[in-house]
Amino acid sequence: MPEQPTPDRDLTPALGAETAVARLGQTGPPPAHEQTADEDADPVDWNRVMAMPEFGALLKAKAAFIVPTTVFFTVYYFALPVLVGWFPELMEKRIGPVNVAYLFALSQFFMAWAVAFVYVRKAAKFDDQANAIIAQLDPPKGGQPK
Repeated sequence: MPEQPTPDRDLTPALGAETAVARLGQTGPPPAHEQTADEDADPVDWNRVMAMPEFGALLKAKAAFIVPTTVFFTVYYFALPVLVGWFPELMEKRIGPVNVAYLFALSQFFMAWAVAFVYVRKAAKFDDQANAIIAQLDPPKGGQPK
């Protein structure tokens, strides 16, 4: 049977848990990843962020990539059942041991991988833009805001 808790003792060792679930016995502020919104000493001024032209440019760049890519992916994905339904003769044509419909279905895997690859590369650029915005918000150590 585990030891009974006392108010001045952390339960984590007694219960064998890997992390502290309760803050019993902890002194000082919790680590940053455990803070609630009220405990966060440095909340972001989102009105300031939204007013920044760099933030508007980031949103436009993301939308300019994500919207057309999503439309392309959706059209390409639904093209297979549409083509099979409306153009069965075309989709039944054989190319080697398989027909066009099977090749088109297989191509959807490669298309999805290509879209994912391109997105990862674009997301890295979006992250760079976001980091530049964050850098403008955080004051340098021991100094004034930028």
